[in-house]
Amino acid sequence: MKTEERTTGHRPPQQQRADGHRGDLIAAAAGVLLVTAAVLIGRAIQDAHGTLVVHWPPLLASWYPHTGPGTAAAVVVAAAVVAYGPVLAGRLPWRGLLATAWAASLAWIFSLAMIDGWGRGIADRLTTKHEYLRVIGRFDDIGAALRGFTGHILLSHPGNWPAHVAGHPPGATLTFVLLDRIGLGGGAWAGVWCIVLGGSAVAAVLITVRALADERLARRAAPFLVLAPMAVWTGASADGYFAAVAAWSVALLALAATRTTRLPAAAALGSGLLYGLTCYLSYGLTLVALLLVTVLLLNRTARPVPLFLLGALVVPVSFTLAGFNWWEGYRVLVERYYQGAGGIRPYSYWVWANLAATTVAAGLATVAGLRRAVAGAPSAVRALRTGTGSAPHRLILLTLAGLLALLVADLSGMSKAETERIWQPFVLWLLPTAALLPGTRRGWLAAQAVVALLVNHLLWTGW
Repeated sequence: MKTEERTTGHRPPQQQRADGHRGDLIAAAAGVLLVTAAVLIGRAIQDAHGTLVVHWPPLLASWYPHTGPGTAAAVVVAAAVVAYGPVLAGRLPWRGLLATAWAASLAWIFSLAMIDGWGRGIADRLTTKHEYLRVIGRFDDIGAALRGFTGHILLSHPGNWPAHVAGHPPGATLTFVLLDRIGLGGGAWAGVWCIVLGGSAVAAVLITVRALADERLARRAAPFLVLAPMAVWTGASADGYFAAVAAWSVALLALAATRTTRLPAAAALGSGLLYGLTCYLSYGLTLVALLLVTVLLLNRTARPVPLFLLGALVVPVSFTLAGFNWWEGYRVLVERYYQGAGGIRPYSYWVWANLAATTVAAGLATVAGLRRAVAGAPSAVRALRTGTGSAPHRLILLTLAGLLALLVADLSGMSKAETERIWQPFVLWLLPTAALLPGTRRGWLAAQAVVALLVNHLLWTGW
């Protein structure tokens, strides 16, 4: 046996697993070092120059150790998912798993938010001076507001929009205007809307992974999608809502491309409709197109494209006819961005510190899973070219498309800070890489929970 190992270069399975585990731990340790460096260097830059415009770099947060009404619930939810999540994910019927994962995700998001209390954690989040609900009254005439939207983006305009309203196409604000019109006005309903829809993104990713890779990997990924540290920023952030809309666009296209639904045409049309909406919720989420293209490449098909494009035109045409020009809005936003904190924050720090913030939001299990995904990327690409890819290969390519979108956003310079919140729609697609980790993975699940609990109990996270 020893002679065969020397001549063939193969190692015993036990040694391969040990080496892989060692690599996973090294990757997680590197993630911890990256975050530590971002904290220490960021603190030095902020203290010396004040140019980072955050109190606890690389996160938009302040040091604020505290407990709250959600503390006990968050610990119980985390312990339950760590103890029973992998077993239930493997045994529940598929539809039962989707419902359970969504419910567990909601429990995790709500309990984390409630650490800060109902008001500060949920009901008041979207009513602060930077947020969407501050301008509801200015949309009494929706048509006039849309026609004049771009004119209120620049800081030099006396009636300029608050930061989050100006920083997004009007689809984001219009969502909360319409909620108000149907009697669901105020911060509490807005917060619940974002949390409930944000939690549904877990089901969308599971459906996508099952359609493109296989059900086994989807089931292995489920507990990690539920117990993601980024849940700290999903409740109650509009970006959680944006992430869900984008995720369902990808999921519907995956169903249409693989024809694993009774209505593939409707799925393709719905995917396009949601992608069009995504682009009018956040300018940067046009990058979700990288995930959509990957779905088509993995299935070697363009069959859903015509109906997808038809659906994708609905929202842009509607807003254009209403008087809002997306391209002009983005051009003016770039100018506004550099008028404010974006013009002060140093690119040389944030271009790598953003990745440290992402490490916190994604968790150490995701870092270890990404190590395996990157290591397997060359063989996955070769398999894609030859059409011989396995389920892990397909999962690797899907998650790396999410990573590519994130890196493009990073290099653009339009995402300096606050990426733990802004990049939720991309981080969501990195989480399934934890399915590539061997064994029961309860230790990695516990690590995910600990990161979220520490962040929410030691820091006051704001946006």
